[in-house]
Amino acid sequence: MDTIQMIATVCCAAMFVCLWRVLNWVWFTPKKLEKLLRKQGLKGNSYRILYGDMKEFAGMIKEANSKPMNLSDDDVSPRMAPFFLEIIKKYGKKCFIWFGPRPLVLIMDTELIKEVLSKNYMYQKPHVNPLGTLLVQGLVTYEEDRWAKHRKIINPAFHLEKLKNMLPAFYLSCSEMLSKLEDAVSTEGSHEIDVWPHLQKLSSDVISRTAFGSSYEEGRKIFELQKEQAQLFIEIIRSVYIPGWRFLPTKRNRRMKEIKKDVSSAIRGIIDKRLKAMEAGDVNNEDLLGILLESNFNEIEQHGNKDFGMSIEEVIEECKLFYFAGQETTSVLLLWTLVLLSKYQDWQAQAREEVLQVFGSQKPDFDGLNRLKVVTMILYESLRLYPPLVTLTRRANEEIVLGELSLPAGALVSLPMILLHHDKEIWGEDANKFNPERFKEGLLSVTKGQVTYFPFAWGPRICIGQNFAMLEAKMALSMILQCFSFELSPSYTHAPQSLVTIQPQYGAPLTFHKL
Repeated sequence: MDTIQMIATVCCAAMFVCLWRVLNWVWFTPKKLEKLLRKQGLKGNSYRILYGDMKEFAGMIKEANSKPMNLSDDDVSPRMAPFFLEIIKKYGKKCFIWFGPRPLVLIMDTELIKEVLSKNYMYQKPHVNPLGTLLVQGLVTYEEDRWAKHRKIINPAFHLEKLKNMLPAFYLSCSEMLSKLEDAVSTEGSHEIDVWPHLQKLSSDVISRTAFGSSYEEGRKIFELQKEQAQLFIEIIRSVYIPGWRFLPTKRNRRMKEIKKDVSSAIRGIIDKRLKAMEAGDVNNEDLLGILLESNFNEIEQHGNKDFGMSIEEVIEECKLFYFAGQETTSVLLLWTLVLLSKYQDWQAQAREEVLQVFGSQKPDFDGLNRLKVVTMILYESLRLYPPLVTLTRRANEEIVLGELSLPAGALVSLPMILLHHDKEIWGEDANKFNPERFKEGLLSVTKGQVTYFPFAWGPRICIGQNFAMLEAKMALSMILQCFSFELSPSYTHAPQSLVTIQPQYGAPLTFHKL
């Protein structure tokens, strides 16, 4: 009897502990944090159990995406971040929203943004949902010493001298895309083409060739699977995360794990082939994978310890990141640049004039691409109006003071890039207008040293592939301008939406005219 009583007592105690932890997670801790934030002058909605503001957040995005924008409107912030704007309108810029049971403090002060992005060991990337690791890991998700190790090993792959060697791969991929566009246009001299799938294929092809020396066809399965994984992940982050939910065998969870397995297997096959070739003396250190494997080997050899290098599993994750980040960023940059140049024909004419002046009808080269001032201004302005991401989110790694705020360990801060890039106090009354002229004297001149413009993030964790993306975009845009003029098709619907990056909801049909 005593044994039964003891078991019953232990079970009751365990149930009580579990219940207390659940109550603490869904109620006591959020209410304690709410009190702390309000005491410091921050305002926001009252916490609602478990969901916080997530229902309204998702509902407002769904509503915004239900109808297209005006063709002449480039202020995408009400469509991309309607809830952020609503909260700021209601409470002012010193505010917070509830990301489920966790408060997310909006940081709009440029000095504080600079501090958050420069102190990357104190403000780390949040693991909002563990299922995100099924989409992508690697340099973008690692922290502290592990991040520093991976950054050091990967850095050589993105040196300008290495990028110069990748220009032939850029050119070949662009030529194949242009050939397809020309085939469509050639019979009539003009033709409507949805350019979005062509740009996705272009950036996929470029990353396949530059990362693995293979063609897009070999990597197509990886791209299709990663795209599906991204869409599944978007569904998840727009709902409340419940601890342990990822372990349940739901249809979505099973599919995400299956995709991760298939992608890893495909990349492992590419790596295994490369390692066998290297063992046979066939060294290829011109593509990203070759440079990465060589850099990793050198790091291990230098220290005489495998712990200083990356495991094959870590190399696989970095390759997945090459695929995902390399494809997404450049394709959306090119897409919105072409849409803007379709609307603003005077800037299209200026860009073409510059390209023809520098290259004529010849193949674009590295030095010439770096001399393209007007094209660079246009790309900068496109990234300002349509940055790849809506916001950057960071988590305080410890109790920390940020300006006048005292943030507890684990607190989330949001740096709403889309709002800052469209802020009239920063950019003037024409903040929502396409005006590349503002970048005439370069980035430093227009930002005046403040962190008001950060499409590739900023500070120690600035995107390692920034130069890669800009070089690819300049090459593609130059070659398009050499061959075609283009305008918005009558069937074009202006409807940007956030699917990890800002993408066109209904594609991007443009009318191309052969020059």
